[in-house]
Amino acid sequence: MGKTAIIGASSNPSRYSYIATQRLADAGEEVYPVGLKTGKIGDIDILDGMPVLEGIDTVTLYVGPAHQAYWTDYILSLKPHRVIFNPGTENQALYDILGKNGIKSEVACTLVLLSLNTYSL
Repeated sequence: MGKTAIIGASSNPSRYSYIATQRLADAGEEVYPVGLKTGKIGDIDILDGMPVLEGIDTVTLYVGPAHQAYWTDYILSLKPHRVIFNPGTENQALYDILGKNGIKSEVACTLVLLSLNTYSL
């Protein structure tokens, strides 16, 4: 598999970002959960701020449109091949910015993609 940054990661086990991080790791993906606060997802550290990450294939987004502007430059700096917009994160303005920078937008649910074995690029 590849490398995925999970933007909007939470240490709350009931949050989809938490579940997605665990399932991606279980599927063999190298995961980098990034959030506003440090914490843990199982034994995986949540990275706070905007850590420098290299070789990111996918960003899976768990931040609503109202808060995405804060993350836009960071997402662009990661130079991912694609950004997955999970349910509730859809945002045409960000799709346009990503497209202008050669980054594919995918409106999908990471958990569904994993369950269908269609997550990989």
